[in-house]
Amino acid sequence: MQGRLFTLLEVPFPSYFVLLLTGFLFATIAGALWAKRVGQDPDVVVDLGLAMLLSGVVGARLLHVIADGYFMDYVHLCTDPSKVDWKITRDECLSPRYAGVWDAAKAVCHPTEVDCFAWAKFWAGGLTYYGGFLGASAAAWFLMKRDRFPFWKAADMAGMVIPIGLGFGRMGCLLAGCCFGTPSSARWALSFPSHSPASESQFKAGLIASPFESSLPVHPTQVYESAASFAIAALLILGLHGRKRYDGQIFLAFVALYALARFGIEFFRSDDRGGFLGLSTSQLIGLGLVAGVAALHARLVGKRVGPSAAGAA
Repeated sequence: MQGRLFTLLEVPFPSYFVLLLTGFLFATIAGALWAKRVGQDPDVVVDLGLAMLLSGVVGARLLHVIADGYFMDYVHLCTDPSKVDWKITRDECLSPRYAGVWDAAKAVCHPTEVDCFAWAKFWAGGLTYYGGFLGASAAAWFLMKRDRFPFWKAADMAGMVIPIGLGFGRMGCLLAGCCFGTPSSARWALSFPSHSPASESQFKAGLIASPFESSLPVHPTQVYESAASFAIAALLILGLHGRKRYDGQIFLAFVALYALARFGIEFFRSDDRGGFLGLSTSQLIGLGLVAGVAALHARLVGKRVGPSAAGAA
């Protein structure tokens, strides 16, 4: 499954990146319109959006390389490819697509070419949301401080539009077949085509006989997360916006709500995500973010209440 949404002038456009960019463009346009409405320079938001896109991709890729369980494979691809095991069939191993060496004793394929930059090839797949979120947030904080832009007001705007972008992005994951779920007998379970990430993963796990088979029906966790993201956006825009007690509350609510939704959805996912103590990397990061939200909420509420209390005294 190639995950190709369409081809234009013989250039393939992967579904995941098309929908990811759709979400990014929506967020940037909404941010520029918001900046103009509140009397700020919209060009700052456009520049910020581009910087966040680049830093987000870097962060998303780095967290994948470090935390998703492939770190040593990337190291060995540069130092000794014979230590990398590709769990594919013999015919695939010897095909021009892989051009590998078949290890009959281990029934695995070893790559033959040294590639010291495989870790950087984000277009080949392997991006994590939280890595992108942390990278983009760091860039936003630095640039807004530099440009003296009202950080928490802009963060609230981001908190309303980011989940909409996430909703689009996860539908791109669905079309690409990544971020798939565990096998399920539910009526809404989905089966992905042969050589999809789900099919290849189930072959490696011994659940199906060949990666040429379609996958067993699995939880459509991409749809779960997309629906959760759109629901969070609706709640924040229609419910909290206009009722917030302080600047930054909408953004903190988004971070906490997404972390909680993602924590639950992770139990139904089956792709490689790394982890520790029975929890995935995303679940562990989510717990840390919820704790950080609680601390920031107390601090920002205190800043808002403090002057009022002092004035009343």
